[in-house]
Amino acid sequence: MSKASRQHLISQLLAEHSVKSQQALVDLLKKKGHTTTKATVSRDLDDLGAVKVRVSGGATVYAIPDVVFDRVSPLDHLQKVLGDWVASVSSSDNVVVLRTPPGSAHVVASALDRGGLEEILGTVAGDDTLLVIAAEGHTGAEIADKLKKLAGLD
Repeated sequence: MSKASRQHLISQLLAEHSVKSQQALVDLLKKKGHTTTKATVSRDLDDLGAVKVRVSGGATVYAIPDVVFDRVSPLDHLQKVLGDWVASVSSSDNVVVLRTPPGSAHVVASALDRGGLEEILGTVAGDDTLLVIAAEGHTGAEIADKLKKLAGLD
């Protein structure tokens, strides 16, 4: 199971169940046929931005906050996402094309959309390919160079 698929499943499990511990999440994943470790689950929860919230009765459970689109991701988070998920970067005119492992383009698109880079107008993600549209006054080549550096591909 890919990291993106596992994290998607974790998101679903947290929405459907009151998960009180990492071990409980490991057990739920195992019931779904996916064996993993608490260390991996811990990293996934961190990547997903999961937090412990208090529910009625006083118990605490893991939850993933709703995405606030005006939130700007720190540059180091964007750099980590690009470094982890981007396989190649190319450009043409005002468009940049990023390639990712299958099922991962949306992860990169979300990070870029929240990244606060003024030279990016927006993104469109497929399964393993992502289009980045340059804002007025910027070129695809300029953005591609910046994204390659952030991804460690230069």
